[in-house]
Amino acid sequence: MINEFKQLRVRFAPSPTGKLHLGNARAALFNYLFAKKEKGKFILRIEDTDLERSSLEFEKDIIGSLKWFGIEWNEFYRQSERIETYAKYLEKLINDGKAYHCFCSEEELEAKRHEQMSGGLPPVYSGKCRNLSDEEVKKNQAEGKKSIIRFKSPEKKVKFRDLIRGEVEFDSSLIGDFSLAKDLVTPLYNFAVVVDDFEMKISHVIRGEDHISNTPKQILLQEALNFSQPKYAHLPIMLGPDRAKLSKRHGDTSVSDYREQGYLPEAMVNFMAFLGWNPGTEREIYSMNDLIKDFSLERIQKGGAIFDIERLNYLNGVYIRQKSLDELTELCLPFAPNAEKKQLKKAVALYQERLKKLSEIAELTDFFFKDVLEYNKELLKWKNMTDGETKEILDKLDKILCDISDKKWTKENLEKILMPEAESLKDRGKLLWPLRVALTGKKASAGPFEVAEALGKEKTLDRIKQARELIK
Repeated sequence: MINEFKQLRVRFAPSPTGKLHLGNARAALFNYLFAKKEKGKFILRIEDTDLERSSLEFEKDIIGSLKWFGIEWNEFYRQSERIETYAKYLEKLINDGKAYHCFCSEEELEAKRHEQMSGGLPPVYSGKCRNLSDEEVKKNQAEGKKSIIRFKSPEKKVKFRDLIRGEVEFDSSLIGDFSLAKDLVTPLYNFAVVVDDFEMKISHVIRGEDHISNTPKQILLQEALNFSQPKYAHLPIMLGPDRAKLSKRHGDTSVSDYREQGYLPEAMVNFMAFLGWNPGTEREIYSMNDLIKDFSLERIQKGGAIFDIERLNYLNGVYIRQKSLDELTELCLPFAPNAEKKQLKKAVALYQERLKKLSEIAELTDFFFKDVLEYNKELLKWKNMTDGETKEILDKLDKILCDISDKKWTKENLEKILMPEAESLKDRGKLLWPLRVALTGKKASAGPFEVAEALGKEKTLDRIKQARELIK
């Protein structure tokens, strides 16, 4: 029954019990890059046999997130549509004496686990039901006793070569007779995975290091069923900057959350690729095609991959600045739903160099889309200026700006006219600070000349009028 691996085939096999998080997304990306680099096949397999926790909503989130990244698959499967396949192999293991029905209650198993752990022993199944006769099994079933199906684990050393970690060895006595299925139509994770990987001719299994403990169980099953063994590569765990396991406080949230915050898929792909892999050069910016060209399993590190949100923000800013103004405006539209496209384009032009996330556009540029700004009059004052001094500056600005024609209302011309006035005050902040606050209502913003040009003469003069009224 052994498969010959004639083609490189990898799989990404998420469970639709939650949204796609970065750790799983990175595993999907590494599988995809490896398959594309080696001219192999990338299979998407939805592992939805846990019917109580699986949801179509989460499946849609996973699929939508992969498409957003630009990750495409060659084949698609759902485990829930393959129940008959699992039943066939379960029956074979039972008939061959390699699996058995276990009738122990959960309370009984829990008590035994507690007893073993209290005695410093590994919590493995005692083997109580291992050698029940066919008659005893039938009698228990006739009495309606619930059972699960367990694997009859042989005592041996399980060894495999991990493509990232090298030689790995487990003692099967520390594993015990593990569960395969709740019944013939409800397979559990380790069993379903082994059957699927065999039937789908998976040549390489690339997944997180949290799955290393599952690998010996899966190898024992492969041997029992006379299946070929794929090559394994376990990716390093993702850590926060403090080197603690990645959690929500570090930014471990769903891909869709990052999307809603205004991160670009190109930046996310670039960022995730460097979580555990590096090209061996100083190069930082990689497109998907560049990654496919340079990716290799050999350059994946063993140690934990550090997740740094500031790094992601930096990369996102780089990709934002690479967008054309029209393209970036389109991307920003969902984050400024009350803005007219023409106005938004002017605002985006002002802030493209400053944006780290698309979602920032709303707060940074909200002054563009308001008729009246609300802010404390104290904000208009530069350092120790009085109300009277501030009003004097605003009056001067109003007079100067009124005399500039619409035709000459440009950033360059405004700067040419106003900078000498600002310099004449010995402290140019006395003129430029009240001007910028009057135009934006903010403590920090783009420069006053750029803002004035974008707002236009009429709106600029109206903002100065509002500031003069406020300072009274």
